[in-house]
Amino acid sequence: MKQFAAVITILACLALSGRAQTFTERLQKKVAGQGTVTIHQDAGIDELVNGTAGRITASDPAAPSARQEARPAKSSAGAAARREATGAEPSEGTGAPAVDTRKKVMRGAYRVNGFRVQAFAGGNTRRDRQRAEQIGNNIKQHFPDQPVYVHFYTPRWICRVGNYRTYEEAHQMLTELRKLGYKQALIVKGKITIQY
Repeated sequence: MKQFAAVITILACLALSGRAQTFTERLQKKVAGQGTVTIHQDAGIDELVNGTAGRITASDPAAPSARQEARPAKSSAGAAARREATGAEPSEGTGAPAVDTRKKVMRGAYRVNGFRVQAFAGGNTRRDRQRAEQIGNNIKQHFPDQPVYVHFYTPRWICRVGNYRTYEEAHQMLTELRKLGYKQALIVKGKITIQY
C-alpha cells in the first residue's frame, strides 16, 4: 500500500511539474478582480528570466530560430554598441588612443595601509557626483595605468587616484595632478588594494 501511495505521489508531482508556469506566465495570468500584465520581450531575455533554454520542446517550432536571433551579431553596429557601453572613444582621426573608462576589479588582491591622492572632494549633490566622475574620467585619460576611485563617502563625493605603498610615490602623483590644474589635490592615508 505504501508503494502504491508513493507511485501516485510521484505521478502527481510529475503531472504538476509538466504544467509548471514560468515567471512571466505567472505574471500574465488573468485573475478576477486584478489588473492584467502584458510582457513583450526578446527570446534571449525570456531565456534569462525564465530559464527556458533547457525546456524548449519540439512542439514549439519558432523557439530554435528565436534562440538564434538572440545571439549578438558581430558587426560594426555591435562594435559601436560595445564602445558606447565601455565608454571608450574611437581614436580614428583624433590621434588620441581610446581610453577604457569601465570600472575594473582587481583579482587576487588584498588591502593594506597606504596612500592615495585625492583630486576632488565635493558635497552630496548630483552636480558634485557629476563633477567627481568628470574629474575621474579626465585623470584616467591622462594616466590610464593608474586606478581611479570615485566613491560616495558620507557626506561627500570623492575622487581618489592610485594605490601607493609609500608617501614618496603618492607625492609624485600629487605633483603631476597639480600640474594638470588640480590645485586642491592632497595625499590621504588609508587602505589600498594591492595584488599578491
